[in-house]
Amino acid sequence: MSLTRIDLERDRVRQELAMTPLGQHLLTDSELDESLWQILEARETDADYWIFGYGSLVWNPLFHFEEKRVVTTHGYHRSFCLWSRINRGTLDRPGLVLGLDRGGGCRGVAYRIAPDKAESELRLVWRREMLLGAYIPRWVRVSDGETQFRAITFIINRAGPAYAGRLSPEAIVERLTTCHGRMGPGLDYLLHTVDALRACGIEDRHLQDLCDRAHAARG
Repeated sequence: MSLTRIDLERDRVRQELAMTPLGQHLLTDSELDESLWQILEARETDADYWIFGYGSLVWNPLFHFEEKRVVTTHGYHRSFCLWSRINRGTLDRPGLVLGLDRGGGCRGVAYRIAPDKAESELRLVWRREMLLGAYIPRWVRVSDGETQFRAITFIINRAGPAYAGRLSPEAIVERLTTCHGRMGPGLDYLLHTVDALRACGIEDRHLQDLCDRAHAARG
């Protein structure tokens, strides 16, 4: 099953999570609204609205955008540091998905959203990324090699119960190759991300190493 724009427009993700034990951890509508408005109000005057994607937003963004660029941000790196207890795993056996964790740098894709659509499109992104508070939304500085600008992205919430910390490659591969959730197996998530990054000219050595290890483990 793939997440669709209609799922977000109809708030199906929240409705499904509410039926699970994770429902008690859902942010309320007012908490989501407050989080979104804090980000909107922190925008620099007359600056464009950009979203920085580093994982599934690269291969399945779902929101409408006017332009996209390959960019780099510093101070954070892409990491399989977030337990996925529904989408790529189960409550008994959580899988893993990507988050931005402290340190290093990360190449990804920045999407520019039209100003008159910013609030409505970002609300869909919030319904996707922020329901359980696993991430902290933040403006970060990104660069396409010629121009620097700010973009909204989602940093892992290290204080949250879904933070997996720094895992060994062996532990990550074991979860990706054995865990399966509502959105499919963890290995598919990894492969989709690697393929989408490569299509943008981005080679992530760490993710490629995980792919190689996963293929070797599966024989």
